[in-house]
Amino acid sequence: MEKGLLHVAAGVLAAATLGMAPVVQAQSGLPDYLQSLSGTTPPTPVDLATKNVLQLNISMFGLYESAGRTFRRNIMNKHPIILALFSGAGGRMILYRPGQPPLEAPSVPRVYQVQKSLGHSTMAISEVVLPYIGNAADKAWVAPMRAYLTEHRSALEGIDMADEPADWHANSRAVLENNIAFMEDCLTKGVITMEATQAFAKKQGPFLRVAINWAASTQVKHWMGVLDEWKKLLGPDFDKAYGASNTIYVARQNNVLFSILAQYFGPEAINERLLLIETVSFVTTPEDMLTSMVRIISDRAVGSLFFNSPRLMDYELMGGDARKTIISEMKARGKEAFLPPLVPFGSKQWPALISGGSGPASLDDLK
Repeated sequence: MEKGLLHVAAGVLAAATLGMAPVVQAQSGLPDYLQSLSGTTPPTPVDLATKNVLQLNISMFGLYESAGRTFRRNIMNKHPIILALFSGAGGRMILYRPGQPPLEAPSVPRVYQVQKSLGHSTMAISEVVLPYIGNAADKAWVAPMRAYLTEHRSALEGIDMADEPADWHANSRAVLENNIAFMEDCLTKGVITMEATQAFAKKQGPFLRVAINWAASTQVKHWMGVLDEWKKLLGPDFDKAYGASNTIYVARQNNVLFSILAQYFGPEAINERLLLIETVSFVTTPEDMLTSMVRIISDRAVGSLFFNSPRLMDYELMGGDARKTIISEMKARGKEAFLPPLVPFGSKQWPALISGGSGPASLDDLK
């Protein structure tokens, strides 16, 4: 036994001398098949103590998840919830009522998808051509454009029977015809020029504006009709409902679904009962949205309990102290810190840009 301890001590000393973590070998007497597997590299006291503390944060997420299921059940037993989710079909709206199955609204009329598809068709062409403008030697764009041209011709053949009002057909036809003419010209010449691309964009722009307007109007009118019915259905309970919409960065400003919800929830509900939840993908599941919403609501209780502020946890908790440090560090560097003004935790401001800047702010402002 003493001899074994001497061997261990010698190994530790040798490892320390070489600057390596010592390996403590297992005791002799193990079967041969374990001899090469047994043994550990013990952590230093500092590493072990630190690991034990960091484990608390790792375990926190499991506890959060477990508690979240209880919070969710309790919240949904007392409050209606309306989710407005982005989708390629103009969105989804789902109403959750206490003690009742979810109620999913009818989809936006298909004419919305027709107009959006027309707009995206021109966008797709630009994605094909932009890398190859002025690059006559690279023909990698030819095959994708030929395939897309074939699809365009099929769409054009039946455009007068597409699901849209008859007086919309002319604009839809013009979009397709302009796309086809540009692609045919590029394929005939075997090169994509900047001049041709700019001429195409200038010609197509007015028709795209019309399609965008029709799609937006269809979407808004549909969802406002749905919310008219749901507000009647909920009656006084609508005033204690929660609402949420999801968005990615590019759709955050002027978010259509959130803007519609705001008309029914009112200004006092913004950032209180009406939430805009940022995500990293266009499509978010109702389950993920509910989980996020419940966490936001439940974290407010934590803010109230520890800091006497129900909305503190809606913000980056370390942001205030980080702000002070940024200011002092910039001052030490002889510079002024560049930061936005402080906003009260309970701000009902829109969760998007609402002031400042100059220049065009809509398609109508653009020339």
